[in-house]
Amino acid sequence: MQLNQPITFEPLFAERVWGGRQLETLYGKNLPKGAPIGESWEIVDREAEQSVVANGPLQGKSLHELWTDYREAVFGKVNSGNPRFPLLFKLLDARDRLSVQVHPPAAVAPKLNGEPKTEMWYFADCDTGSDIFAGLKNGVTREEFAKALEEGTVEEKIHSIRVKAGDAIFIPSGRIHAIGAGNVIVEVQQNSDTTYRVFDWNRVGLDGKPRALHIAESLESTDFNDFEPGLAKQTGELVVECEFFRVEKWRLSAPRRAGEEGQFTIFTCIEGTVECGGTEFKPGDFFLVPASASGLELKPSGSSATVLRTTL
Repeated sequence: MQLNQPITFEPLFAERVWGGRQLETLYGKNLPKGAPIGESWEIVDREAEQSVVANGPLQGKSLHELWTDYREAVFGKVNSGNPRFPLLFKLLDARDRLSVQVHPPAAVAPKLNGEPKTEMWYFADCDTGSDIFAGLKNGVTREEFAKALEEGTVEEKIHSIRVKAGDAIFIPSGRIHAIGAGNVIVEVQQNSDTTYRVFDWNRVGLDGKPRALHIAESLESTDFNDFEPGLAKQTGELVVECEFFRVEKWRLSAPRRAGEEGQFTIFTCIEGTVECGGTEFKPGDFFLVPASASGLELKPSGSSATVLRTTL
């Protein structure tokens, strides 16, 4: 099967106590009315959450169907024993702080009945003075951290970082973290939905009750040698690279080929508009260039545009 245009998917929106309406304001997303929407799951292949193709000859097919029935045409000869597409893409709108949380490392996840999750955040929009938390402050021990959990003083033990639009950070499994208020984030992650909530700033959830915490699992999962990490340092076009994904930032002022022969690519439009395969994409749009269409070009519609390019 030969494909000759990008594939787009219908987003899935998730109500969150810390969410807002910025995905509607900034990107024109058709959000459910009145609800605080914290997450837009843009590309996902999970049993309970499925991206559905919005356009073209594969319209109506799920991402899982693409992965199982159209693997070579869409994804190329991917050497993966994974039964599901291995990445998950989200947009996050944090109007309030997210909980302090951690994802279990691969060595720990099975005994906790969870899945490891390494991710990266690209800050697409930030309020002045926005921050995040990542890693521990220098020298904090497991015992000191556990005591802080009991005393409600966790904020004193975790490392805070001021962020602005255009920044990025790598969050490996085991890194304690929290997103601060006022951030809109592109998240690229392993296909996992295991999150252990360590501390939730003593607030209640949408049901008016305190949200569940996962103290034992969090202490088991946290890397207590992870002190004061910094933001990602972009090298050329490379933003973040790990064993699970590679994310580049392309600034386009002229047409550019989308990908290598036989390799699929996922693009996220950040600034300006780009045209690819006869379709125009604006900020907040995600699209997959199939392996069999890797010769397609990205063309900025104006003088310039910026996209994130993600590959395995």
